[in-house]
Amino acid sequence: MDSLDNRDIVSRLDASDMLKLISGLPGQCQEAGGIGKKAILSKPDRKIDNIVFAGLGGSAIGADVVRVYLQDELKVPAIVSRNYTLPDFAGKNTLLFCASYSGNTEETLSSFKDGLKRGAFIITIGSGGKLKELALENNFNHIDMPKGFPPRTALGFMSITVLVILARLGFIGSKDKEIEDTCSCLAELRDKEIGMDVPFEKNISKKLASALFGKYAVIYGTGDSTEAASVRWRGQIAENAKALASSHVLPEMNHNEIVGWAFPKDVLKDIKVIFLCDKNDHPRTRLRIKISVDVIKKSGAEIFEIERKSGGLLARIFSLIYIGDFVSFYLAILNDIDPTPVKSVDYLKAQLAKI
Repeated sequence: MDSLDNRDIVSRLDASDMLKLISGLPGQCQEAGGIGKKAILSKPDRKIDNIVFAGLGGSAIGADVVRVYLQDELKVPAIVSRNYTLPDFAGKNTLLFCASYSGNTEETLSSFKDGLKRGAFIITIGSGGKLKELALENNFNHIDMPKGFPPRTALGFMSITVLVILARLGFIGSKDKEIEDTCSCLAELRDKEIGMDVPFEKNISKKLASALFGKYAVIYGTGDSTEAASVRWRGQIAENAKALASSHVLPEMNHNEIVGWAFPKDVLKDIKVIFLCDKNDHPRTRLRIKISVDVIKKSGAEIFEIERKSGGLLARIFSLIYIGDFVSFYLAILNDIDPTPVKSVDYLKAQLAKI
């Protein structure tokens, strides 16, 4: 796919310079660590029994990364809530993170008001908007993010900052070394394996985008490590490449979806399947992946297994995400479309605003 190595073609289509935003993730993660350390922060004045992250879309995926990464370290349950209201258990002993990069996501604003009524301890995260106004009006800490990013390109801000905040509040140990490791791994991955200057024949993401061109992608992650990465891949392919994809997680997928790899036969052979794996996955889950690959191969679908072996768990999760971010960008170029605009989302918000 010569077009993926042609900067003139890429520049013509990428009018808003999504490539620059994606390429800047390593630096963004570094900056996010500093934001978390410098943020004005009050410690909860009560015992915290649970943590709820309220957010949608690009503002929620960072919470997914945090939740999956910390699932073996956090001593209190943590969930991501993508709705207008909070789960019923949320109350005065809940630490509620309300995350909206724009600050105007209506579901998140509704969740903030719900948390306020219930007496939750609230921290808001975003670049301004109504959410910041509500937080300051009600004497809650607001963590300011730099402005000017499409929400899906602010993953580093919306995840690394939260890790630092959780460490400052005493819920987890310091992640300074892990964050530094992540920034280094991402920069090396970009420069040597997936970035624009890496030619097609040596570029993981360009080759995957070429394989996915004109096809339907199914991305499988694992509950141990890569669940958030699989969700991110699906979302990025949709928003950047304007293409449908689906995601699911093992071992749950083995109890239902695996049976569906029989029909419709004419469709299945044109599906591309991506398994996102990690050495932290349970041994039985790794065995399930192997058997699942054997089952799916019978459908005629082509399968790719992607695993990163270097760096700590945080670096490996982010590396899988980063490969997918570039895949979605290159797929947009192959689809002959600007990756930045999300006209369907804009239309939906405009219609909702009328009612």
